[in-house]
Parts: sequence; structure tokens; C-alpha cells
Amino acid sequence: MSVSDLLEPLTGNSGPVTLTAADDWMQGRTLYGGASALIAYTEAIRAFPDLPPLRSAQVAFIAPVGESFEPRVEMVRSGRNVTQVRSELLVEGKPALSVLLVFGTEREPNAVFPAPKVDPWPGSPEEAEPVPEPKGRHFISNYEIRRAQDTSGPGFPLVRRWFRLKTDPGLDAVSHLILVGDTLPPGSMRAMQRQGPLSSINWTINILDPQVQTRDGWWLAETASDHADHGYSSERLRLWNADGDLVMVGMQAAAIFG
Repeated sequence: MSVSDLLEPLTGNSGPVTLTAADDWMQGRTLYGGASALIAYTEAIRAFPDLPPLRSAQVAFIAPVGESFEPRVEMVRSGRNVTQVRSELLVEGKPALSVLLVFGTEREPNAVFPAPKVDPWPGSPEEAEPVPEPKGRHFISNYEIRRAQDTSGPGFPLVRRWFRLKTDPGLDAVSHLILVGDTLPPGSMRAMQRQGPLSSINWTINILDPQVQTRDGWWLAETASDHADHGYSSERLRLWNADGDLVMVGMQAAAIFG
């Protein structure tokens, strides 16, 4: 199922929605976080088509989201420069995913500090070693993934990978970032003492350039745990384009089971 097929049933209006062939974007019992967040974002911009560019979003993964849900979009506040919209996906009448989206017009800058390039540079994605696909049907099968760090297995809780979608999703820049930004597992997986499942609880992102572009669809992603204990991990996420320019940053709380 292509990304355009996934988004085609969305109208921005209330009422039940059923996705066809959503299995291609599932992660266990629920839609992959980037896909469900993109659905909520798409409902918002279709409900309010004149919004300025997205600058930030706070996503709460409350319960599993499957192929059937009901969207609910609400204008929280529309100011002179910043507009905030809440977009939720309801399952059996209760919120399963809730997103607060912050849109903002571009203004004359009063502070300029370009983010530094990625360091250390992992080498180009074209030269990197491919990562084998997981067995079975899984959302990650939509991606081509390559290594971007020398270490593997248990160790320091940081994961870096080059990746790109196997087919052009035909999305605008912001929608593309939302879809791919939650692709990697938490960095804390490298610190786990025994194998077990991990689950994202929330996801906060800041988009640095709403018009960002990259080469041949390649992105460099990093997830890293700042602290893991008591069954939870505080994760830091960064996303660069193929030239090493930082394009999105985020944080996430992850539940560590097992």
C-alpha cells in the first residue's frame, strides 16, 4: 500500500474512516507511529487548508490505532503568527492518538544560529552496508536501510542509520519528515540486558526547515537514550538530510518491557 493510498480516505471531516490494506504500515497491533502521526497531521491540514507551515508537534501514542478510527480536529488558537491545532484519532470513541500541532508564519529573524553539520560524518549512504529486512510483514519493509555507525549489538545506547523509502511517497516536505522521523527503534535497545519489546509513549518534534530537501531520498537518523531505568527511557532523536544538514530534532519517552 503506497503512502498516497494510505492518506486517500482522509477528508478533514468527522466521521468513521477505514483504511484499505493498512497492513503494510503496521507495527504489531498498531499503525507505525510515523504513519499514524502523518494521518493526524493530514486530517488537520485538510480541515484547515490555509495553515502556515508546521513548526512543532507533540504526539501522544495512547492506544493502538488500526485500520478503522474516527478523526477529530479542533482549532485551539489562531494568533497573528502562530496557530495551534489539536488532531486526534478515536478508536471505539476514545482517543488512541492525540497530536498538538503548532503552525507558524515565517518572520524576519532576530536570532540566527545554523545547526552544525553531523559529526562524525558516517560516510555516504551509497557506500554504507545494507541492513537485512526483518522477517514477516512489518512497516520497515517500506524502507531501504543502511548502517551509519561502526558499533553493533549491546553497548552505548545510540542507533544511527541511513534510510529511504523504497518508492517515492509523493509527499510535501513536512509530511515526508513526519512519516520517516520515527523510523528507528529507541537507542536504549542497545542497553537492554535481555531481549524484549519496546514501545513509544510520545514523540515531540521541532522542524527546522519546512522546505527541506535531500538527495535521492536518503535521510540519516539517530536515536539515543539520555537515561534508561525503571522500565522507561528518555530518548533524543535527530534527523539529517543526505548532506549532513540537521532538519528535525525531537524527544521521546519509550517503555522498555521484558
